[in-house]
Parts: sequence; C-alpha cells; structure tokens
Amino acid sequence: MTGKLYLLPVPLGPDADPTDVLPETVARAIGFIDYYIAENEKTARRFIKAINPEKKQPDLHFSILNKHTDPTEHYEFLQPCLDGKNMGLMSEAGCPGVADPGAAIVKIAHEKGIQVVPITGPSSILLALMASGMNGQSFAFNGYLPIDKNQKKSALKNFERLSSDKNQSQLFIETPYRNNKLLDDILSTLQPATQLCIAADITLPTEFIKTKTVAQWKKNKPDLHNKPSIFIIHK
Repeated sequence: MTGKLYLLPVPLGPDADPTDVLPETVARAIGFIDYYIAENEKTARRFIKAINPEKKQPDLHFSILNKHTDPTEHYEFLQPCLDGKNMGLMSEAGCPGVADPGAAIVKIAHEKGIQVVPITGPSSILLALMASGMNGQSFAFNGYLPIDKNQKKSALKNFERLSSDKNQSQLFIETPYRNNKLLDDILSTLQPATQLCIAADITLPTEFIKTKTVAQWKKNKPDLHNKPSIFIIHK
C-alpha cells in the first residue's frame, strides 16, 4: 500500500509560537511520520521538537530540497511513500508548495499516484491579502520581481496597469535584505494615488500591516530590511 504525502505548514518566522499559529493536526501528523522532505534539516528538526517534543529525533529521516538540489534527485525523495511509508513535506516558512520548491515534489506525487494531504497553516500571501483591504475576489501572486532595475520598474508599471484594467490586486515579494531597495523602486515608479499594502513579519510579535497610497508612503517609509514582506498594489 502506498504511503501519503502530508504537506506540513510551519510558522512564518522563528519568533512565532507554533501552538498559536498551527492546528493540532500538524503535531498529530508528525507523531506518525518519520520521513521528511525539507529545505534545512536543522531547522526542520527544531520545528518538530517544538511542536511534538515526544517525537524521537533518531527515528527521523530527511531528504533535503533546496536551490542546490539536483532535480534528477526529486523522484528518489518519494521512494518511502512508494514503499508504504507516510512522508511529510515542509517549507522553511509557511505552507509548502506555494512560492516554495516543494511544488516540484507534489507534482511528482500526483504523477506516481501518491495521495497528497494538505494541512491548514499560515500563508503569508493570503494573510496579507486578507488584511490589505484590497480586492480579494481577483488577485495575482507574481513571486519575485526582476533584479535588474529597468526590468523591475517595467514589471511594476505592468502590474499597476493590470490592476487598473482588471480591478485586480497584484502581489509580489522580494528577498528580505533587498526589501528597502524594492520599496524605493515602488515609490519612484508607481503613480501617487496607487494603493500599496506592506505586510511584514506576519504572525510575529513585530507584525506590520498597513495600506496607504504611494504618496502617503513617501512621507513615512518603514524600515523593512531583513523582514519577510508581502507587497500588494491596487490602482
């Protein structure tokens, strides 16, 4: 009998209390799963210990999935499932498979007939949209913007145009240490009346979520350096 692949959410940052943001379902699943796919073994073990202290660490087995992993190895990761063992897939933050390399593993699981079981948990994308006051009926998550300054500004203008044409909220992210630079580019590129929501450190003690016009943000820019953030615009 084939095992199942459980998609296990984790907190959005190290300062979040797992018991505050995750359902008991996660701890129960970890109780019967010994095989995991994660981006970092050390942080995955720390999370498992925090949410299920009784879990025996020596029993755990990990396959590491990150930007350095050879895609040809992906198919091997699910062998325990094919051998009848349940597996857990974890992201470094939030829900696996969304803006996360785990999507490639989920795709393979479907190809191989392995049941995929998503478990409820925090998604910075949806939480930011919920709190933004912007259109939650029509929205697009665009991932990371181009690093090149000209290409980035072109992308921002395109998102602003799409938002206006379709009445659609446009979401995107940046590597946290480049957040302040992105914010500068946003404020220098978009029209003054365009709405911008900045949602940083969601669910953490330092959570910051505000929606203002571009003109208003120019008067009082927040420091977003190294703070995981979601940016949403609506024209």
